[in-house]
Amino acid sequence: MRKILFLFLLVNGAIQAQELNCKVSINYDRITNANPQIFKTLERSLTDFINKTRWTNQTFKDNEKIECSMLINVSGYSSDQFTASIQVQSSRPIFNSSYTSPVFNYNDKDFSFRYLEFETLVFSPNSYDSNLISVVAFYSYMMMGLDADTFGLKGGDQYYELAQNVAILAQQGGSKGWNQSDGNLSRYFLINDIRSNTFSPYREAMYEYHSGLDMMADNQKAAKEKIKRSVKTLSAIYDSRPNAFLTRIFFDAKADELVSIFSGGPSIAVADMVENLNKISPLNSSKWGNIKF
Repeated sequence: MRKILFLFLLVNGAIQAQELNCKVSINYDRITNANPQIFKTLERSLTDFINKTRWTNQTFKDNEKIECSMLINVSGYSSDQFTASIQVQSSRPIFNSSYTSPVFNYNDKDFSFRYLEFETLVFSPNSYDSNLISVVAFYSYMMMGLDADTFGLKGGDQYYELAQNVAILAQQGGSKGWNQSDGNLSRYFLINDIRSNTFSPYREAMYEYHSGLDMMADNQKAAKEKIKRSVKTLSAIYDSRPNAFLTRIFFDAKADELVSIFSGGPSIAVADMVENLNKISPLNSSKWGNIKF
């Protein structure tokens, strides 16, 4: 299982395979006025950039790397300017199982960037280069932080600090998504909320939930009870921040999995959990109706 080492993180751009195993896909079906080779080159360049940049000073074995993907849907292209959205997903393995659990699943719709074919992509932690590099670096650190949170209580602190540094530097570029005025579902609020004590129940629930999953092979009933408690932990956010961004982030990744967990195997009392789920995530009420009592 992946080692989470709480060390001071030294960031550099060394070209060595490190923390992430990321599949990058570029969808350019809507673009008819450009050479398709440009998008294929971008896809290869981003794949190498993400997987070969050394984001921290940690060394990960191949089976410890975070499995993730980035799907960039290009909706506009002119010269070297791209208008797009980016769907970011990550997962982590479960103890004594071949199953991988979704951790992060987010579609960022504010992703405009400049890219010239064959340009070199290099990340510098102390300076701003481009919105393309900043967005990819930001989500790389976010995925590392979220992954670490599932293995240790608030284990992602140091990764989130690095993500916030990227976000602060990126504000000078003027692209949408980095500032408070860019909406409640922006990168600005994603990193600020996750580092805020107000939303600490989200991070506590992430650890509790995945600790429960890691118990599944040994004791399914106890595992379900722990996962159920994680929903109660998460519901504490609702009392002060109904419809919170991080609550949505949690269920965008976990809604289908929750239904699957509580639709088979040894049964436990779940009526109170379903009531909580309908309260804190009403958009998924049709799914919660499939949980078996």
